Order: sequence, then C-alpha cells, then structure tokens
Amino acid sequence: MPVSPRNRRLTASDRARLELRSGDRALVAVELADGRRAVASRLALHVLSTDSVTRTPWADVDNGTLDAATRTLSIRWVWGATTRLTFAEDRASVRFSQTFRERVQQSVVHTTSVALPDGRRARVALRRDEDGELFSQVLADGDVDLADPAVAALVDAAEDTVRDAAGLPR
Repeated sequence: MPVSPRNRRLTASDRARLELRSGDRALVAVELADGRRAVASRLALHVLSTDSVTRTPWADVDNGTLDAATRTLSIRWVWGATTRLTFAEDRASVRFSQTFRERVQQSVVHTTSVALPDGRRARVALRRDEDGELFSQVLADGDVDLADPAVAALVDAAEDTVRDAAGLPR
C-alpha cells in the first residue's frame, strides 16, 4: 500500500507499534524536536518514543494552542494537565496542528458555558467517543470546586439539559 505524503514520516515499524483499532488510520505523523514522533489518527493522538507508545482518544483533549515561534503545541487535557509537543520543523507544526484541531473539534458535538457564583465559568460538553457514542463531560479550571453544593447544582442542571437535548439518560 502506498504511503500518502501526509504520513510519509511514519515508518512501517512505527505504524505496527500504533496498533490502530479497526476503522482507524494514521492521518499525519511528525518528528518532534526531542526525537519522539507524534501521530494523529482518526481516533486518537499517539506519541511514540523508542520504548513506548502513548495513545489518547481525542475526547480526552480539551484544547490545544500552537506557538508558531517555538513550534510548540500546548495540549490541555480534560483533567487539567498540560503537555507540550515541540515540532522539529515549521511545516510539520502547522500541518499537524491543523489535523489536531480538526480531530478535537470532530469529537465535540455541543458545549454550554455555566456561570458560577464566584464569577468564574465551567463548561459542559457533549462529546463523541471513539465508537461514536455520545457522552457528557464537565470541564472547569483546576481551582473550581465541583463538589461545592452551589457549583454542583448549576453544573448538574446544565449537564441534565445537554443530556436531555441529545436524548441521553441522566
């Protein structure tokens, strides 16, 4: 099978290490400045080092921002942590970041913002998992106490509304 120009940097050995699920395929692969490889597939983000492969479904990505000057993609995960990937070359950073954004957006069906009592905001997102199933996700900054009864009531009401609109059980 010919290798498309978009993933020409993905070797046969790396492709085998990805262990892509049925229906998945590599969309773009790039070399990172530290020697690792990043691969965006239809279903997940993969980061390959010499001895490991980290696979993260797109629905676990909150957002990402590319700093073009440093060729660094800062990825914010739904659990609040941040990972930075620095690309080895400019063209690769733009190409990969575009695919990254498309895949994250593909997993988001709907979001709503929730105003919290202290003026901050939380978000409730309706997302699509790797199997196409819909689920809801609550996203807030790390210092927002989602267990606070006033916050929980607002977030729960918004989540119920989002789930009801999609026909999902509460």
